[in-house]
Amino acid sequence: MNTNSNTYTVIYTTLVCVLVAAILAFVSQLLKPKQEANEKAETISQILTAAGFDQKAHWQEIGNAATIAFYQENLAEAFVVNARGETTGALDKDKAVIYTPSELKVQNRAIKAGTDYEVPVYTFSNGVTVIPIYGAGLWGPVWGYISFDATLDNIVGAYFDHESETPGLGGKIKDDPSFRAQFAGKTVDFADARAFSIVKGGAPADKRNAIDAITGATMTSKGLDEAINNWLEAFKGYLQGRLQAAAAAEAEAAETEAAPETETTTAE
Repeated sequence: MNTNSNTYTVIYTTLVCVLVAAILAFVSQLLKPKQEANEKAETISQILTAAGFDQKAHWQEIGNAATIAFYQENLAEAFVVNARGETTGALDKDKAVIYTPSELKVQNRAIKAGTDYEVPVYTFSNGVTVIPIYGAGLWGPVWGYISFDATLDNIVGAYFDHESETPGLGGKIKDDPSFRAQFAGKTVDFADARAFSIVKGGAPADKRNAIDAITGATMTSKGLDEAINNWLEAFKGYLQGRLQAAAAAEAEAAETEAAPETETTTAE
């Protein structure tokens, strides 16, 4: 064959492309289990950080296996709920089954489209419950986790991450501990126009369901605000159902305690 001909060039180029594609596909499949393991451990480390067990750096330091083992030891239960707040399935604790950001993305589409969805809830032995959020920042996806106390009435912590927000500005949702620290002690108010707000210019001091936005990162703050509110709405059935059940149980206990004791008269 004439090596200077167009036919030779086309055949040679095609063969090289096929060979390179085959090698890349093989390497991708070879590395897939390790990539999935890294993604699982990274997600778990974010959940544990939001739950208040330790800082993110600690989980990176001890490694994937120890992080996953700690999660399994301290997880009370993990399950998924639908829009009505009904539990529709359990997440296997022994296999440390979780929803990674890529899986949250799928559920986020369903939430925004108003179609059926299943979102995960993680409850821990320290009484903390963690729920995820997912949405769009300025340059790409943002996601994270918000944790509540045993009553589900008060926020105790949060952790957020992003794909490509600007370092020193929008990137502060992940890198600035003081931003995340604002969530502790706050609450969610579904009776308000927005259940939770990230306020540009500063939240009112007496507003318990709002925090200050990041200065100079208006679009990232808006995106995170939207993500939080979309997912809080998705969890509304579950959160309100738990709160109502707790209130009913408390009222019943108070009524029982206040009821006079019945004296038993024994005939002689």
